[in-house]
Amino acid sequence: MAHPLVEQLRFARAEFQRGLEGVTEEDGSIRLLPSNSIGWTVAHMATQERAFWVIWPQGITDVAPELDAWQGPTTPPLSEAWVAWRAVTEASDRWLDSLTEGGMAEHLIVNGKPYRESVGTMLLRAIYHYWHHIGEAGAIRQQLGHADLPQFVGNLGTEAPYRPGA
Repeated sequence: MAHPLVEQLRFARAEFQRGLEGVTEEDGSIRLLPSNSIGWTVAHMATQERAFWVIWPQGITDVAPELDAWQGPTTPPLSEAWVAWRAVTEASDRWLDSLTEGGMAEHLIVNGKPYRESVGTMLLRAIYHYWHHIGEAGAIRQQLGHADLPQFVGNLGTEAPYRPGA
């Protein structure tokens, strides 16, 4: 069983996906200032996870290289952003599944120095980052006139309930 924080990250990812179900390619490329496009947001979350869980701890640099071109105020195609996000989360999960309680306190080495936050704090940052963008994407969808948007938070009690640390 994965560490409880990893389970919470997976729940946040699932809620992110649920919140963006039904967004068309066209709507995913619309940028309503000052917000970024939904396509950018998907790529942005993939970029964070790629750095945190693929490049820095595993040294793998060839997963979703297209993300590098989608930084800044770009509007990547939503379908391509989802392909990159899925590749990154799959590559991330192999490493995340190996985390132990002791590993949560460790600091990854980035550019030859310990990263400023522990792995556990990085997990919290990624989880909260997802929730920020879930809300932002919901607001964008409302502005685009989408109806019947999902209500948050979803099935937390059954999909990601509290459990003590591993």
